[in-house]
Amino acid sequence: MASLSRLIVNLDIAGPTISRHVYGHFAEHLGRCIYGGFWVGEDSTIPNTRGIRNDVVAALRELRIPNLRWPGGCFADEYHWQDGIGPRDQRPRMINSHWGDVVEDNSFGTHEFMDLCELLDAEAYVNGNVGSGTVREMSEWIEYITRADDSPMAALRRANGQDEPWKVPFFGIGNEPWGCGGNMRADAYADLARQYSTYVRNHNGNEVYRIAAGANNDDVAWTKALMEALTDKGSASRKSSPYQGISLHYYTMSGNWDAKGSATAFSEDEYWKTIKAAQHIETLLSMHSTMMDVYDPDKAVGLVLDEWGTWWDVEPGTHPGFLYQQNTVRDALVAAIHFDSFHRHSDRLVMANIAQTVNVLQAMLLTDPETGALVKTPTFHVFAMNAGHHDARALLTHIVSDSTHDLEGAQLPTLTASASSKDGKVLISVANLELDGEKEIVLDLRGGQLEEVVALVLGGDHMAAFNAPEHLEAVAPRPLEVKERADGQLVLRLPAHSFATVSGTLVGAAAETRQATGSAAVVDSSSTGKPCLNC
Repeated sequence: MASLSRLIVNLDIAGPTISRHVYGHFAEHLGRCIYGGFWVGEDSTIPNTRGIRNDVVAALRELRIPNLRWPGGCFADEYHWQDGIGPRDQRPRMINSHWGDVVEDNSFGTHEFMDLCELLDAEAYVNGNVGSGTVREMSEWIEYITRADDSPMAALRRANGQDEPWKVPFFGIGNEPWGCGGNMRADAYADLARQYSTYVRNHNGNEVYRIAAGANNDDVAWTKALMEALTDKGSASRKSSPYQGISLHYYTMSGNWDAKGSATAFSEDEYWKTIKAAQHIETLLSMHSTMMDVYDPDKAVGLVLDEWGTWWDVEPGTHPGFLYQQNTVRDALVAAIHFDSFHRHSDRLVMANIAQTVNVLQAMLLTDPETGALVKTPTFHVFAMNAGHHDARALLTHIVSDSTHDLEGAQLPTLTASASSKDGKVLISVANLELDGEKEIVLDLRGGQLEEVVALVLGGDHMAAFNAPEHLEAVAPRPLEVKERADGQLVLRLPAHSFATVSGTLVGAAAETRQATGSAAVVDSSSTGKPCLNC
């Protein structure tokens, strides 16, 4: 018999806007993410546009991918951008020392990346080199990309075939300076972040949102150092700050860095350890947000989780430095847990970038190196099903359920959910994390009602189900029945280890309030100083 839970959704209590940029992506020169993933070259038999795979672009456009971070990651702090411009056959080669110690020919560089962003209709998040680069190098890069007149770098760009400047809304000031980006101390990097950010200038109306490289996991002291270096306590300002965002990195695994666990061959205990690790993102976002609040109560500075996702041991027989892993139902549920947390922290969290988009870690897409086949992973489908949350107002939700799982004395919630509204449409996301037994969930909608309700469910035959060229839709969205009770409440039966979305048109009191005021907000955080990206 299905266990009974209640999900209360207050349709008339809207909070901050969920930035579409929390559904951002990450593409590093790592394994087959760029080469064989995005880039096949103009001479490839795989259909492409100027060397960029057509099928990959088409799939990511389905997700309405809002931004793409490039070229790293650890690779960013050994990448010198001038090696990646000009005729491809004349570009110097380099060693990718972080990822496989392989030779990089720089055939995919600035022009190719900006072309990719235009094909995707995504905004560019360029990550600069602090670890082995110079202030001048970073300053000239932003000039090369965004300046319109006859400055030296603009002239060089034109000589390389691009007359008009591009837009770069986001720029990262190095990457993981506490580790692969230079093994720095927090105070030392904070001074560099101020210095380098000063020279990432706004050219020709291109306003850059500069993102300082932030903490690993729970290192709140790193966040504290960056906030203290940013401004005096209580006076943070988007306009006066050398950088406007601070990043955070967190990866989910069932083991540890030496033995992360298998992507597909895992036990029930390992499953629950993964769920616990994924749920820890709620604690981390709260910790770092609270520290930022001490110095920036008006939330002028954004928190950017620009690396997150599952990290497993590589698939047997693949290059250990290429980080290629399969993607199962478990990974999809990890994504669902993260997105629900992102929505709850949308007053401070302005961007997030899953690692990584193609063929690396918790990828959206896998490309078969032998056949060229394209596989959409379970995680891809979570992004697609959640696309309605982009730039929507988070709705206040509350779960009433006694269903938990005991893991070494810790009681893990087995239901996760969030909801949002935009333009008279409501989207509710909910996941049953149980391994056995479906959940009967009552959608207790308050302050309004939904019409034209449509529900989808994503799951598989077992927790380790995945998609592959021989079974592309083993894990794919399917229609889910939603019943209406006599009291008007909606009920759905959610299978074990599954994720679902329920969408509908808002009617009733909440809809009337929206029509009269332009929003249904009783709790309105839109005017509290939340960072305005690109404004």
